[in-house]
Amino acid sequence: MDPSKHESDQKKAAKTMEKKPTEEFQFVVYNTMTQQKEVFKPKIPGKVCMYVCGVTAYDFSHLGHARAATAFDVLYRYLIHLGYEVTYVRNFTDVDDKIIHRANETGEDPLSLSDRYCKEYNIDMADLLCLSPTHEPRVSDHIEQIKDMIAQIINKGFGYVVDGDVFFSVDKFPNYGKLSGQKLENNRAGERVAVDSRKRNPSDFALWKAAKPGEPYWDSPWGHGRPGWHIECSAMSAHHLSFKFDIHGGGLDLIFPHHENEIAQSCAACEESDVSYWMHNGHVTNNNEKMSKSLGNFFTIRQITERYHPLALRYFLINAHYRSPLSYSIAQLEGASEAVFYIYQTLKDCQDALSQLQEESPKDGKSARTTPDTKECISKLCSEFQAKMSDDLNTSLILTGAFLEALKLVNNLMTMLKKKQQKQQRLLEVQSLIEVEKEVKKVLDVLGLQPPYSYAEVLLQLKEKALTRAGLVEDDVVRLINERAEVRRNKDFLKSDQMRAYLQAKGIGLMDVGTETIWRPCIPVQQEAEIVPPEEQRVPAETA
Repeated sequence: MDPSKHESDQKKAAKTMEKKPTEEFQFVVYNTMTQQKEVFKPKIPGKVCMYVCGVTAYDFSHLGHARAATAFDVLYRYLIHLGYEVTYVRNFTDVDDKIIHRANETGEDPLSLSDRYCKEYNIDMADLLCLSPTHEPRVSDHIEQIKDMIAQIINKGFGYVVDGDVFFSVDKFPNYGKLSGQKLENNRAGERVAVDSRKRNPSDFALWKAAKPGEPYWDSPWGHGRPGWHIECSAMSAHHLSFKFDIHGGGLDLIFPHHENEIAQSCAACEESDVSYWMHNGHVTNNNEKMSKSLGNFFTIRQITERYHPLALRYFLINAHYRSPLSYSIAQLEGASEAVFYIYQTLKDCQDALSQLQEESPKDGKSARTTPDTKECISKLCSEFQAKMSDDLNTSLILTGAFLEALKLVNNLMTMLKKKQQKQQRLLEVQSLIEVEKEVKKVLDVLGLQPPYSYAEVLLQLKEKALTRAGLVEDDVVRLINERAEVRRNKDFLKSDQMRAYLQAKGIGLMDVGTETIWRPCIPVQQEAEIVPPEEQRVPAETA
């Protein structure tokens, strides 16, 4: 879909979620710094400032990036839902060794290559219905701020210059390791920490790198060069949010050394530097094995969304607690696809029913009464959703339980409305349907699962993805349905069942409704082989 249209629609969605901050319950988050859950209290009442480390843009983004983006998008949406004015900053690293290496391989300008993958990343985010952050700063646009911070660090005795390179002296910062609990000797080479005999301590890390032939560079007081990895986030977060802000987020792998180094740099530049809450999302595993470059088991977002709807992928990503490991498997994605199809089919049926019942809706502007079952269902849905979300965004199985009971009630009410009954009872059921649908949509809004396009479009797209996975086209299914109808007329029910089973094994479910047979996606009885990433897509972009 058009990213600009998505942007406009999602901003409208964000506004519809807003309400005044409430004191009815306490929102608690897990703080990596203290290793415990804490009641969330922003530095400025009613306002929240959050910074999340984004991607190093040199390739298509992978499933791990999707998880981080989705986890913090849910946080962003929930804070808006609670009534906070949120300034959300997520950076792009567009100056980095890996970008330069890839550009040299392809013969491209490094900044042009990075710009292209930044745009591709935003297309993926639009597909996943992630709201655009308030600011998306790039390293190349903040070189002056980075140089200023490095100068401050040097002037305060925390940095030193060697042959045009600038290093941070970890020995000068006694609290180094307070976030991760790691010791200095664990700041391993090979994780963007180079082995260099010129360093005073092997754990010292680069703030500024002297220019090398064929690399992009900028002028600086220390000579031509470019920023180190860690300094960029310290400088950009300070520029857009100040040295004091509420939330700093990123993947679990960034705790050490990246976020540890950020703390050291920021505190060295400004003694009053302070982040209230450090939040980190867990790893994605592939069939219970951690995804890694060496195993070649990474999957790009595009690889997944070629076969599964982006909303099914988003459902899969939020169906586990953001701090827990998330196990990727075809079975999990099939289950997510089945779940979202049921959700949107129910809401489409509800929408169609209500459009036919407009004349029976209350006309006086006042809310009519609802059935006792509806009141109980809505109360349970709201309290369960509030309890889970306020407990460190516990989205694990959040769309089961009371949420599924609400969808079941929607279907029951629609069935009741097809029967003849007294006008007052009918009005009661119409209003009940309106109210429960409204609450279901609120939940989906906060979770980022309320599409900005029609339910009919989503359902059609889900069916198209199911056909792709099955290796079929619509005409194939229609032909088999017609052949099966002829077989049933001949009372060959064994063959009829075999034809149904054949399609079900491919993820195509047949439903006999009266004299008509319709189809919908289903979970295949026999799972297909796992997606194998193309050789050229095995190396993912990295978080920064």
